[in-house]
Amino acid sequence: MCRWLAYVGAPVEMAALVLRPKHSLVRQSLSAQHGVTPVNGDGFGVAWWGNRPEPGRYRDTLPAWNDSNLRSLTEQIESRLFFAHVRASTGTETSRSNCHPFTYDRMAFMHNGQIGGWGQIRRAVEALIPDHLYAQRQGTTDTEALFLLAVANGMVEDPLGGLARAVGQVRGEMEAAQITQPFRMTAAMSDGQRIVCARWSSDHQSPSLYSAESSSINSFTGNDLGLEHAWLILSEPLDEEGDGWSPVAEGSALIVSSDSAVCLPFAPEMPR
Repeated sequence: MCRWLAYVGAPVEMAALVLRPKHSLVRQSLSAQHGVTPVNGDGFGVAWWGNRPEPGRYRDTLPAWNDSNLRSLTEQIESRLFFAHVRASTGTETSRSNCHPFTYDRMAFMHNGQIGGWGQIRRAVEALIPDHLYAQRQGTTDTEALFLLAVANGMVEDPLGGLARAVGQVRGEMEAAQITQPFRMTAAMSDGQRIVCARWSSDHQSPSLYSAESSSINSFTGNDLGLEHAWLILSEPLDEEGDGWSPVAEGSALIVSSDSAVCLPFAPEMPR
């Protein structure tokens, strides 16, 4: 499984969260503590918002711990909202087009988990994606397909609803194919103004997900960043002890901006 983090708040150098903490995301790419696979070396990606409505993005197939460009970029770029992701493939090839985050217009999306029996339903799920969106598909992952399906279901205007409807459609295809393997996910999406995250699984064994606000972020990074009104959502804590981080509950969603946070229940919206 993959590891990811999402930040929103006052502009901060990305390296302060991606590289420098004791158990940073780059460190997690080598030795994750809360994931099924300890090594997440099948590529990485970052997306960030600056002065334009659409995000900038950098992805590559090198392991995150072995890419000097990632270090250089994150030490130079300050952003008020950014995503970072390290990948452990669940069966698809290691290629740049399969690395997260995925983007469309002003939206970005990343995911940790797996759609059970993906090979059996891939064709059926992809057939649900409208032609104009399917033309945007560059890779072969279940994540990218889920993202484009969510966009088709209104994610740009209604991120949580679009995702819930897309997950419901995928679950419908799984049931029709009599797939018993679980659908597990933590997902994050953003339009550059807020972060919307969801943690859900069909067997109630979702991948780990945690949150922290300003004072905790300052403490856990080992540096007083002086952050106020900031939020961090991530797969596992940035310190090895893990004390003080707030787990995101199973079957729930977080909607966070620099000055607000709302927790809501999340469940697939099954097709009628």
